[in-house]
Amino acid sequence: MEEKLWHKSYAEGVKKTLDYEKVTISESLARSAQRFPDAVALNFLGKRITYAELNAYVNRFARALADLGVGESDKVAMILPNMPQVIIANLATFRLGAVVAMNNPLYTERELAYQLDDSDAKVAVTLSLLVPRVTGIMGQTKVKKVVACNINDYLPFPKKQLFPLVKKAMYAKINPTETVLDFNDLIKAYQDDPVPDRGEWEELSTLLYTGGTSGVSKGVMLSHKNLSCNVQQFRWWFPDLEDGKVSIVGTFPIFHSAGFTAIQNMMVWAAWEDVMIPRPEPETLVELLKKYKPQFLPGVPAIFVGLLAEPEFRKMDLSFIKGFFSGAAPLAEDTIRDLQDLTGATILEVYGMTETTPVVTVTPWGGTIKPGTVGVPVADTDVKIVDSETGREELGVGEVGEMIISGPQVMMGYYKKPEETAATLKGGWVYTGDLAMIDSDGYITIVDRKKDMIISSGYNIYPIEVDNVLFEHPKILEACAVGVPDQYRGESLKAFVVPKPGETLTEEEVIAYSRERLAAYKVPREVEFMEELPKSAVGKILRRELREMELEKRVS
Repeated sequence: MEEKLWHKSYAEGVKKTLDYEKVTISESLARSAQRFPDAVALNFLGKRITYAELNAYVNRFARALADLGVGESDKVAMILPNMPQVIIANLATFRLGAVVAMNNPLYTERELAYQLDDSDAKVAVTLSLLVPRVTGIMGQTKVKKVVACNINDYLPFPKKQLFPLVKKAMYAKINPTETVLDFNDLIKAYQDDPVPDRGEWEELSTLLYTGGTSGVSKGVMLSHKNLSCNVQQFRWWFPDLEDGKVSIVGTFPIFHSAGFTAIQNMMVWAAWEDVMIPRPEPETLVELLKKYKPQFLPGVPAIFVGLLAEPEFRKMDLSFIKGFFSGAAPLAEDTIRDLQDLTGATILEVYGMTETTPVVTVTPWGGTIKPGTVGVPVADTDVKIVDSETGREELGVGEVGEMIISGPQVMMGYYKKPEETAATLKGGWVYTGDLAMIDSDGYITIVDRKKDMIISSGYNIYPIEVDNVLFEHPKILEACAVGVPDQYRGESLKAFVVPKPGETLTEEEVIAYSRERLAAYKVPREVEFMEELPKSAVGKILRRELREMELEKRVS
């Protein structure tokens, strides 16, 4: 790859281009099982599954799926939280050359029916609790068989000891029928002899659905090449870390691109340990950190803010943590400072999107940390900042425009949506819809989404800048600014604020604090206090949902 502005910021030993191994994720599991058979692959609330065991489970379930009629290119829908079965089922599907279609288990029947139908899935793997929901919508889909998973099948202790980590309802059992089969029964019924890997490098491996916050969700098509190359880009960002000797907390859900690649696929490739967690709440994370001492802790800002609000977290010896991965939104400077002071670990900001598998940029491992940035592009990844009107003129250092991306991790397109594909993929470049700028060292700052930009009295306002100021207030836990209609200005700012536990705040205090730190036109004119803000599956604050909620109130 030709020399880029950001290459000078790479840490020592990190290559600007890679000689990619043409090894699929499923093949990498078999390799890891051979290299590190006794290393722990999955640690599910104390139940440890080695790489040899995981590979055997995958072979067994692959044979079961084959007997259910799943062959090359067939779609298998996953509707599961973070538990061993989702990883086993995903890798077994890969091994058959079939395609996994990931779904959020919290989705409503309407949302699930749409995605199951859109994906053309013929088998669905889900929680036993959700079986009635899935069977109730089967008539609207192509699903013919449902495999039910019980969360207690992979626990090392009696069910009652799990509370409050998992809701009691998740233990519901079902009786196998001709349509519904039990995951554990299938695992026991088949041999673990090796199943030849039929995943083709350039062929479709995965459908990861976008959130659908701006309309109907779209199935992002990712090839085996996309998955493998992005994992290799991320893996070799850390040349000093050894295979088979690292543990990472699986805070991101596997059905989301962040968890799918950075937790599941990265873990399998490098034979690392995934400390699985169904519900990444601060109290639960503190207990896992105490007990298992993982080297890496991923999360979104809300998770880290929540942890720092826990006195027990601040009292712990956290020297075992080597790094934090943060994504979805920038970390506030005081959060970065507090995490560094407590642990001495590296804070790695990561940027990506489902359409890029997702990893695009990362803070250099062992390099300079620049708060507010999302680091620099990983190997073989090209990034341009172009004018947001035409998308044709490349802008210079420090100028704000739309970020576009090319590289081996860029998606094949949207499933069965050629028009949407053509609007996003142009000449091999993904047009992200994110407004960004790049500095002289190649570090990228995400300014905001094009659609979130507010125009007030002719001024462009990026609400994320307002969010960051509010996050620095010592009494504020979370904040999100949105644009609301204003007869005089066109739009004005309203801030939704969650105070820290035990703290009290007034609207006047928040506005006065903002006025000291922001230009007058950026200061919120209204403040509403809430107990919590709406969030996505990975904990990203949903600005659009707040805006829609506010508009509905104003209409009524």
